[in-house]
Amino acid sequence: MVTLKLEPVIHLSAEQFTQLCYANPDAKLELTARGELVVMSPTGGESGSRNLKLSQRLGNWTDSDGTGIAFDSSTMFQLPNSSFRSPDASWISLVQWNNLSADERQTFPPICPEFVAELSSPSDSLKDLRDKMQEYIDNGARLGWLLDPMSKMVEIYRPGQPPEILQNPSQLSGENVLPGFVLDLEGILY
Repeated sequence: MVTLKLEPVIHLSAEQFTQLCYANPDAKLELTARGELVVMSPTGGESGSRNLKLSQRLGNWTDSDGTGIAFDSSTMFQLPNSSFRSPDASWISLVQWNNLSADERQTFPPICPEFVAELSSPSDSLKDLRDKMQEYIDNGARLGWLLDPMSKMVEIYRPGQPPEILQNPSQLSGENVLPGFVLDLEGILY
């Protein structure tokens, strides 16, 4: 991951950033609230497989539950603080999703997912991921999981609380945000 400080030389508006992403579809980009352009590294094989399992398990539960929409790591959201972020896995209730216009659902939705998950890979900075998780919570996420396979640790983020740290958990509960969802961490954390 590389972070480029564009300001004060250049300020990218939301429209300009969207055009930049569409003009460079093979680049995975994010834009911070401070106007920094983040160029994400592609993941390696193990990280890609772990991320697929995370998205697949969330997606399977979402399909059977029927109360929301799940997203994978290729989905970009425009958060209320003006940053553009792509969590590794995320979920939005149908109530919130249906409040968006058809145009908003087609582009980078201007909403913070209610649930987000980030899966640490060897190229990630844990500090940057922690900051990103807090940013999601500050922008309206109700539950967030930071999964770190290298240390076999999970940090659970909730509004108004410090992160809860779990060492070697075998599963995680979706709590009241994703009621009934239990994520088996086999193949993701281990």
